[in-house]
Amino acid sequence: MSWSARLHPITPSRPPTLALSRRDFVKVCTMAAAAVGMSSTAVAQVIETAATGARPSVIWLHFQECTGCTESLLRTSHPDVADVILDLISLDYHETLMAAAGHQAEKSLQDAMAANAGKYVLVVEGAIPTKENGIYCQIGGRTAIEMLEDVAAKAGAIISIGSCASWGGIPSADPNPTGATGVSTVLGKTVVTIPGCPANPYNFLGVVLQYATFGTLPALDDLGRPLFAYGRTIHEHCPRRAHFDAGRFANKFGDEGHRLGYCLYKLGCKGPQTHANCSVMHFCEVIDAWPIGLGSPCFGCTEEKLAFRVPAFQTIDIERPTPPDTYPPIYAEQGGVSPVATGVAGIIGGALVGAGYVASKKIGAADADRPSDDRPAS
Repeated sequence: MSWSARLHPITPSRPPTLALSRRDFVKVCTMAAAAVGMSSTAVAQVIETAATGARPSVIWLHFQECTGCTESLLRTSHPDVADVILDLISLDYHETLMAAAGHQAEKSLQDAMAANAGKYVLVVEGAIPTKENGIYCQIGGRTAIEMLEDVAAKAGAIISIGSCASWGGIPSADPNPTGATGVSTVLGKTVVTIPGCPANPYNFLGVVLQYATFGTLPALDDLGRPLFAYGRTIHEHCPRRAHFDAGRFANKFGDEGHRLGYCLYKLGCKGPQTHANCSVMHFCEVIDAWPIGLGSPCFGCTEEKLAFRVPAFQTIDIERPTPPDTYPPIYAEQGGVSPVATGVAGIIGGALVGAGYVASKKIGAADADRPSDDRPAS
């Protein structure tokens, strides 16, 4: 069955028609809930709520983006998170996946908004162009700004998924000809930002499950990012951190250090300033399916000031020169030894050797004069 054919109206009484086993269903719910930091009791409640078919309505808008976040969600496996998500939420409007087009698509949007006013979750993928009154992105005769403000006005929760929707991403890179910016900048209200290029599907699913089950949003940082996923830097829990602390760095791609898995800091890794959980929540449930795991420096895609702003292979500063960010110098200090210092060191060393020799002679003479019974056993 095609993706578009699976998008159908959902009634609260309809139980989830899982495309996979109960075990896989529970596994995904548990991983997503645990990622948010829920207790075991809360996880059980999430699973129970999801199993009843009481799924939140989700309206997913696309603006200036590459659809990479949607593609990342659809390409998950072991188990197929995309299958589970479509059984955990009622995806009522999604321009990439829905079968409807034109006026039918617009009607689907309006119907979903009317039926779930104040309760639906608005997910935005892509940056919002603001120059020239937003003419650089229009859908159904409305600009991205007009459409966003209309749908957001009746949403129960708003999520910007991916770096583009979170703070502008690639479209906002200099010189930013369309005036691309993030959702929160346009709306001026609380928006849960889940940056990443692409964003990890589990971070998105964890937020939606918490909202659907408890009607609350996770704790956020000052940029609107969930602390459960963005509360620490990559550097703090990077599998290559031990090499960093020991001063073992790859100096260029393909050298011995690179092949041995040494730290990539000297190659421009942005991990010390990048808040994300990529190192512990790999993509598509495949071990090491994330940049550093594949031998590439972290690009800093979850940070507005780094990704598409700082050259990929430029070494960045350590912002916090205290644990856990202390580190040995990546370039050894070069210095010379002056003749005076050499002379002083020689005098001191000679004096120590001479003193040791004299002391040993005195001890030997004392032992020779001591009665044999008082001499220490050899």
